[in-house]
Amino acid sequence: MKFFIDTANLDQIREAQDLGVLDGVTTNPSLMAKEGITGQENILNHYKAICAIVDGDVSAEVISTDFAGMVKEGEALAALHPNIVVKVPMIKDGVKAIRYFSDKGIRTNCTLVFSAGQALLAAKAGATYVSPFIGRLDDISTDGLELIEKIRLIYDNYGFDTQILAASVRHTMHVIACAEIGADVMTGPLSVMLALLKHPLTDSGLETFLADYNKSQGK
Repeated sequence: MKFFIDTANLDQIREAQDLGVLDGVTTNPSLMAKEGITGQENILNHYKAICAIVDGDVSAEVISTDFAGMVKEGEALAALHPNIVVKVPMIKDGVKAIRYFSDKGIRTNCTLVFSAGQALLAAKAGATYVSPFIGRLDDISTDGLELIEKIRLIYDNYGFDTQILAASVRHTMHVIACAEIGADVMTGPLSVMLALLKHPLTDSGLETFLADYNKSQGK
């Protein structure tokens, strides 16, 4: 399973990269705004800064909702860096844009996916990644993990190459369950990655080992 970090914060991206497990980054307009990144030129430069830190794919989202606008934005984003993946919303013109980009050899991430049918359309259009938002489904009392299972089954049935990118990951159990189901990628905050490190028996065991070592050294 690939680990992507869902943020536009450069310090958090560096910390995840230094951990040695980071495979990529996902961003969106809300995350950019959260970091105070405004203005098209500043946003594009921020994507470049992210690509300078991370070796893997960096999803950069279009904000247009019409086909022509998405194509124009997507081509400009893809030209920024080889690692850029154009993030396109799951709407009618978005599916058309994914097919256009796929035919042009531009990689895409179909975002805001909430149903198996949407994921099927994205795969047929040639999306590189599809991003089902499991946390947001959980928020409305719908099983987000069940959607991952359905998409995995459909993609395996027909041999689609589109990778399942589990998005809106909120906690460690989301990560573990997605890994068990067979999601190709998870994207979440740095806090979720760091939480995977934690177990009380690890902490108590290390404390015991260090205490015994100190005793053996006469400390």
